[in-house]
Amino acid sequence: MNTLNKENTNGNNSHAKTIVITGSSSGFGALTAKALAAKGHNVIATMRDAYTRNVAFKAELEAFAKQGGHQLEVVELDVTSDDSVETAIAAIAKSHGRIDVLLNNAGVMNIGVTEAYSSAELQAQFEVNTFGPARMIRAVLPTMRAQRSGLIVSVTSLAGRVIFPFFGAYNASKFALEALAEAYRYELSGLGIDSVIVEPGPFGTSLLTRSPAPHDQNIVDAYGDIGKIPEAMKAGFQSMYDSPEPPRVEDVTDAIVKLIEQTSKRPLRTVVMPKGMDFGVEKLNQRVSEIQNALLTTMQFDSMI
Repeated sequence: MNTLNKENTNGNNSHAKTIVITGSSSGFGALTAKALAAKGHNVIATMRDAYTRNVAFKAELEAFAKQGGHQLEVVELDVTSDDSVETAIAAIAKSHGRIDVLLNNAGVMNIGVTEAYSSAELQAQFEVNTFGPARMIRAVLPTMRAQRSGLIVSVTSLAGRVIFPFFGAYNASKFALEALAEAYRYELSGLGIDSVIVEPGPFGTSLLTRSPAPHDQNIVDAYGDIGKIPEAMKAGFQSMYDSPEPPRVEDVTDAIVKLIEQTSKRPLRTVVMPKGMDFGVEKLNQRVSEIQNALLTTMQFDSMI
């Protein structure tokens, strides 16, 4: 049973937005839900298994809301299910009267020998990272189009722009989400709806600890020492996250909050890197943007830029 409010209220903040967040049980989702609620926004933090596996995370968010008097509620939603997405979004739109922002945050990160992932395992990766956001966007767009306003924020990754060996399945799903979010940017530009992308670098969230390894151990073994590299990579990242000065996860939350509250034109892509790191994605984005904008101009779609 959803814990939806019966009234459309944003408290005393006249600039408050009604914001739907996926993957709110932990990581960027939970932190951003709290940060936005603390700033007076009306936050609907969604997660799957809210009454079973993730019940403790649900309780934590609800306790935070109650203690601070914030407008934050937790709603059961599974981005891999058409019925779950459509039912939850319809209820939210009816209860709150509007949806100002969708934050596509839910994700899973496969790390392993790419060949060893079966088609079913690859499909499961895409169901969360690509088809999930696609479902969410289609579900909220009728409300946003009726409002003639709205913002879609899709959290991808540096791995949605550059390739890391043994991240092949994850790379593919995030590259696809990047393309989807950018296409929506152009197509929705004349309807008062914005679509933007946030590309985090390596930050310590549950993505790493929950990373599904491929089930086909025979193929992994066939790679010999190469097949052992993914686990060594995981250990290296975890060592960085466990260091005395780990990457500041809140940097990603801060960037998302800034985009949501921004009143001027938002950039299509926002890269968020740990301090001192530069993987060249900012330069890549700039160069690709020049080529993409030239293409749109040639096709006489320059009004969509």
